[in-house]
Amino acid sequence: MAGKVEQKRKELTRRLIDIGEARIAAGGIEQIKARDLAKEAGCATGAIYNVFGDLNDLIMAVNGRTFIRLGAHVTAAVDKQKGDDPVETLIIMSHAYLNFAQQNTPAWRTLFDLEMSTDQNVPQWYLAELEKLLSIIATPLTRIFPEMTREDIMLMTRGLFSSVHGIVLLGLEKRISAVPTTKLEKMITLILRNLAK
Repeated sequence: MAGKVEQKRKELTRRLIDIGEARIAAGGIEQIKARDLAKEAGCATGAIYNVFGDLNDLIMAVNGRTFIRLGAHVTAAVDKQKGDDPVETLIIMSHAYLNFAQQNTPAWRTLFDLEMSTDQNVPQWYLAELEKLLSIIATPLTRIFPEMTREDIMLMTRGLFSSVHGIVLLGLEKRISAVPTTKLEKMITLILRNLAK
């Protein structure tokens, strides 16, 4: 009996994540409403909270999938690289990041729209997925700056990610301080080509 209950719980968990992922892809974090999710999943609203502590936990599960897709997208772009210049690798990664954000804007935005901070008890698996993404950036940086300590490389990694993310975010939101979206790749390339000089 316990096995059937656990199986139903797993099925509901997967179904809710699938529905949440589709809703976020269609319209962002605002599309995650308990009553609508329950209706689509064919369960009581309270059943959602039997498998997730709250809706943030469900959104984190969806974000976990988005992290994996983003990492795969960036890695696939790097795998096509001709040569192994680490600066070019960073440029390819950054362009792939921009491309993913353009093609998956609601899901990409949800990675950052979810209200949480390092002061909260963020699940270890979530932090691990984020670290996997950052380690992709750290690898070419280690080659560009071999004299840097691991701690400094990780600071540089986060700084570089924040810079590229800021360019992409401002550009996609068409903020007054941004450049047109058609020039975002060029802007990123100019910055990164001059990084190691």
